Amino acid sequence: MIVYEYPCNERVRAFLRAEYLFERFFYFLKGEDAHHHQIAVTTLFEILDMCERSDVRGMVLQDLERQRVALMGWREHPGVASQRLDAMLDAMQQASEQLSAQGRLGANLKENEWLSSLRGRFAVPGGCSRVDLPSYYAWQLRPAEQRRQAIQSWAQSFTPVQEAISLLLKVLRNAGDPIDHVAIEGNYQEMLGGKTFQLLRVWLDEQAHVFPEMSANKYVIWVRFAQQDNENRPQPLTKNIAFKLARCQIH
Repeated sequence: MIVYEYPCNERVRAFLRAEYLFERFFYFLKGEDAHHHQIAVTTLFEILDMCERSDVRGMVLQDLERQRVALMGWREHPGVASQRLDAMLDAMQQASEQLSAQGRLGANLKENEWLSSLRGRFAVPGGCSRVDLPSYYAWQLRPAEQRRQAIQSWAQSFTPVQEAISLLLKVLRNAGDPIDHVAIEGNYQEMLGGKTFQLLRVWLDEQAHVFPEMSANKYVIWVRFAQQDNENRPQPLTKNIAFKLARCQIH
């Protein structure tokens, strides 16, 4: 099954974007080739840009507290696994304390003159070539493990926010149970009557070769399925298709 997700507010969208960047960063960090590590460094600068443009740290701290309070309310519900709940609450408390105790995100990158010069050159197409940056080319010739350790040290200041976002999204995704539905002629609509959700998740059979286009507000959820033609342009699906939908919300 393939899972597609749709954020219902900008805060969740920011967390999903951050998760995507961190996943890409760790994937290329594991590589051995200098080109893999160049993408890892480029992604690290993207993470820094994201943190500079919005108060990611503040949003994460607010959501950790909000989700912690919401989960504490589950103590009163019968059948709740108290040990798992306590473990999750402890993890949230620890993540919040680590993030609160940290200084400005990415400060070590901005204070490093060499990395600051790289960041500027990376924004120029081809600007990190050996012609423009001989010092960077020399760094790329170092052993892979040496490069990897350097990149890990540069990324260390982002570890608390990365772990906190991962925890928040895990709790949010687990807050919605997938329910079977059928989209008639590729369209599904559900009236909400004022309810709001934070995240929609759609599961599809991998062999279906279709994808959902989702939208939602407090009145209605729309899921429209499409497939790609020979030039990859989306074409509306005109047949019925089965799928699973989870509506995720931390109350």
